Amino acid sequence: MNIDKLIKTKKAKVAVIGLGYVGLPLAMEIVNGGFSVVGIDVEKKKVNRINRGSSPVLDVSDDILKNALNSKRFSSTTDYSILKKADIITICVPTPLRKTRDPDISYIIAAINNVKNFIRKGQLIILESTTYPGTTRELIKPTLESSGLKAGKDFFLAFSPERIDPGNKEFTTKNTPKVVGGISPKCTKIAALFYSQFIDSVTEVSNSDSAEMVKLLENTFRSVNIGLVNEMALICDKLGINVWEVIDAAATKPFGFMPFYPGPGLGGHCIPIDPHYLSWKLKELNFNARFIELAGEVNSHMPEFVISKITDSLNIRNKSVKGAKVLIIGVSYKRDINDMRESPALDIIGILDEKGAKISYYDPYIPSFTLKGKKYKSKNLTPNEIKNADCVVITTNHSCIDYEKVVKHSKLIVDTRNALKNFKRNRKKIVLL
Repeated sequence: MNIDKLIKTKKAKVAVIGLGYVGLPLAMEIVNGGFSVVGIDVEKKKVNRINRGSSPVLDVSDDILKNALNSKRFSSTTDYSILKKADIITICVPTPLRKTRDPDISYIIAAINNVKNFIRKGQLIILESTTYPGTTRELIKPTLESSGLKAGKDFFLAFSPERIDPGNKEFTTKNTPKVVGGISPKCTKIAALFYSQFIDSVTEVSNSDSAEMVKLLENTFRSVNIGLVNEMALICDKLGINVWEVIDAAATKPFGFMPFYPGPGLGGHCIPIDPHYLSWKLKELNFNARFIELAGEVNSHMPEFVISKITDSLNIRNKSVKGAKVLIIGVSYKRDINDMRESPALDIIGILDEKGAKISYYDPYIPSFTLKGKKYKSKNLTPNEIKNADCVVITTNHSCIDYEKVVKHSKLIVDTRNALKNFKRNRKKIVLL
């Protein structure tokens, strides 16, 4: 039976490589679409946890995972040899940046080399990991073709950018439109057919390069606009104007304006990273992506701006940062998730620690973490804990936090997220970004 019929009859066996924030939700939707799925991950502890029915990802509940396991149509393993039985392989591995801001595609390369060892005729292989334009065509295609099989003829190859927004209850894997581009029209059609079995809407583009570029445009758009509004926060601070009030008022315009909001910096697996993939690629072509570089510069400066706010606010109260007790509220990179990747809170904590502050933190989603060899454990957000702090810094505005209690018992609050916008009567001890 050819791949088209296997997909239409739901008899195609699917492998998802990488069971993180992208791969595990994708695997669950494929199972819900009627397919049998095996997940592959290099982390043995994660695989064991998943097979016990305990989800490491907030967007996949334990109940959803257990239902998939009980259906006998999902399991996970560290053994790549299972790919011999797979008709469709999707790759959802991390693509971080190196310290030099160059792309680190080592996870992609490792996954592709494992796929190459078990590739066979008729398979559909799709990369979802964010990368620079040309990766699928210039790197993955030749690697897989070194097996002796030809892409577009013997096997099918495509790119489809992940569009996961962790913690978003409204837009999930299923109802977020999927973009697909193959290295040939036939590859695009087959990949689109596969996704259409379990995702509400699929958009085809002309090739894999365009599909790769779509993801980078989406996140560069956000990075640049966040950079703009972060600079606006710096400008408003100089002018003594409330930037949050300005943004809210501008957002009343029904056309020509889209509100973005300032913050302590960029975090997560996309916005702080993806634009640099494009910038790096363009440097190879002797082109300077000025908007990307400038936005990155502004956004990366925001933790230092927060530190200046903390320092100045303590100084006004005759308190030095050195020796000051600082309580950080929220260390995940965005509200209501347990993901700390690239979190600006970590930069702020690191700088405060270097300046001699005594740091504690509260985050219901992050029970503990280690930073520069120092172990931190989340405190209970009690009135005494708040009272003992010389300064409370809200770096992540989780919806479950009792902000009324925070305001009532604190001496000083630096609010980087406008979480306390409704506490206007307490403005004397609240410092906004």
